[in-house]
Amino acid sequence: MPTQAPSSPVLCSFASPTELCDALAHFIVKAQKEAVEKKGRFTVAISGGSLPKQLNALIGKPGVKWDKWQVFYADERVVPLDHPDSNHRLCMDELFSKVPIPADHIHTIDPSFADDLEELSDAYEKELIREFAQKDSARFPVFDLILLGLGPDGHTASLFPGHPLLTEDDRWVAYIEDSPKPPPKRITLTYPVINHAARIAFVASGAGKADTLQTVLDKPEEGLPASRVRPVHPGQLYWFVDDAAVSKVEYPRTSFKL
Repeated sequence: MPTQAPSSPVLCSFASPTELCDALAHFIVKAQKEAVEKKGRFTVAISGGSLPKQLNALIGKPGVKWDKWQVFYADERVVPLDHPDSNHRLCMDELFSKVPIPADHIHTIDPSFADDLEELSDAYEKELIREFAQKDSARFPVFDLILLGLGPDGHTASLFPGHPLLTEDDRWVAYIEDSPKPPPKRITLTYPVINHAARIAFVASGAGKADTLQTVLDKPEEGLPASRVRPVHPGQLYWFVDDAAVSKVEYPRTSFKL
């Protein structure tokens, strides 16, 4: 049977960052409801940057079942978990410290392996295997939702333009020692994992993202890392952006509705 081509991205634009965050929260709760009804848990991977702050509409929102969430990091900087550069610390400060999520449902890197990146990424891959392998028999884990940001150079997670990791097709978790953006040592989920998710949502706001977003959506053939996120069928890809970020984009918008 021929494999089906990936679905086209769904681009939803909002007048203000607040409207964007509210819509994103609605979208996340709907994804959670479907996952919990289907299999009793909600598996999520979250990136860093401005994204954790954009999830603040989830705080106090009715319908969020924090005890059903299993959270992984789409990428993480290899620093202590309480370090200002840590994505985990950022997510704790902005979101998880303000909601009743069980601490053992948040899967962090093991900083004791900070001097051995091979061991560190293997250990994080084993965390994924524990959560997914016995429950979902697939070659790659199938996250219910992966939430990603967009860097000014078109990077997402810790997948940077021109880097050899863009072609990694076997490992679930890979490390990088030469990130063009500090800190240099990081781990990241690879494209096979990201592209096997049931849903992926990019979140981008502000005029500073306009040129990059135009390239990612209107010129995917240029191959920027964010353009390479194309979930395999039946996965769905969404962009939650504000009007400032999407001002130069010709790609058609879809009105947001649940």
